[in-house]
Amino acid sequence: MSTDTSRQQDLYASPGDTSQGRVFTVTGQDWDTITDGLGESAEERVVVNMGPQHPSTHGVLRLILELEGETVTEARCGIGYLHTGIEKNMEYRSWVQGVTFCTRMDYLSPFYNEATYVLGVERLLDIEDDIPEKAQVMRVLLMELNRISSHLVAIATGGMEIGALTVMTIGFRERELVLDLFELITGLRMNHAFIRPGGVAQDLPPGALDEIRDFIALMKKRLPEYAALCNANPIFKGRLVDVGHLDLAGCIALGITGPVLRSTGYAWDLRKVQPYSGYEDYDFDVQTWDTCDSYGRFRIRLNEMSESLRIVEQCADRLAGLEGAPVMIGDKKVAWPSQLAIGSDGMGNSLDHIRHIMGESMEALIHHFKLVTEGFRVPAGQAYVPVESPRGELGAHVVSDGGTRPFRAHFRDPSFTNLQATSVMSEGGMVADVIVAIASIDPVMGGVDR
Repeated sequence: MSTDTSRQQDLYASPGDTSQGRVFTVTGQDWDTITDGLGESAEERVVVNMGPQHPSTHGVLRLILELEGETVTEARCGIGYLHTGIEKNMEYRSWVQGVTFCTRMDYLSPFYNEATYVLGVERLLDIEDDIPEKAQVMRVLLMELNRISSHLVAIATGGMEIGALTVMTIGFRERELVLDLFELITGLRMNHAFIRPGGVAQDLPPGALDEIRDFIALMKKRLPEYAALCNANPIFKGRLVDVGHLDLAGCIALGITGPVLRSTGYAWDLRKVQPYSGYEDYDFDVQTWDTCDSYGRFRIRLNEMSESLRIVEQCADRLAGLEGAPVMIGDKKVAWPSQLAIGSDGMGNSLDHIRHIMGESMEALIHHFKLVTEGFRVPAGQAYVPVESPRGELGAHVVSDGGTRPFRAHFRDPSFTNLQATSVMSEGGMVADVIVAIASIDPVMGGVDR
């Protein structure tokens, strides 16, 4: 099992870093077999690759751990195993098609990827104040439902990794309910491409508000189950309390945001300090904790789900009074594809729209063809409009040269930035604590690698 890395070229563990000792790649066998294989060299350091194919590294994350016994003396991240080239691909597609790409980055919070990109495009188009109220409320509704589903996965997978399997099963059970709502509203469980420049793709379907209210009522009963299972559970607290410690100074130095930052007691939430999409009109509280550890981050995510339910409830009440209101900007040079409704067969375009462009107006057909194939032009400039995603500040730096395609789109993904904390959270702790520290960061590798 041991290999001499001086014979290999490894970007993340170069020969100079590891040639003084033997490197062991652990593939699932008992720890005893590793330590027995060391023989008389047991006092020397061991470098272990944990991942990228590992059930406890939240996807294809590779950790290079230098160990003395079971104490981690050095921890480094190896990333890039899920690189998709999404940002580069966006340069070869229209502004609307860009939404279809970026929604696939952080696949656990797709609506936030879409929102930050679209808000940047709308700022360049100078139409921020023209977005219909119903579209803004629907965006907030979908983002807060998405925050609930993302936090459910964070708590469920984090629980699974430390052996709390009941937390995992009920977490995914509740997430399915959120994904059912997404499917009802957008037609898809993930990769929605629903938030578009100018508004959203289509209106709420009949009965959606009733389903949303049923979900709110159910979650108000079920969220306390997590608190009962975990909050005062001595085994759960034993694994999380004082593990993955990172104070406010460390977070500021590394640019870390989201629950990791708020676990230091600092109430930094872009929904409050830099409101967007009308968040200033909603009543909710920013959740903080003061322990700077994994347990605090768990409690913050649990509390944030309750706050998101409050916002979703307010959205449902507002949408009830916006029946029939537009969900896309009135400017027909931008407003595609709001005219395209789902047909009676559940797919394709509405018959009314097809009748109009194919039989009533040659100009409408020409305009539709140009808008779909070429896209609208965006004035030259650049914009950055960050949003508060479940993992922290997510922002898209969007650059236009005046054409129908982005000149450049680059995303500041919080998972990528927050992973910097891996070393400081893990070094000096035990191997088992590395898993807890990574789970408390909650990285999504699709967003890290892009």
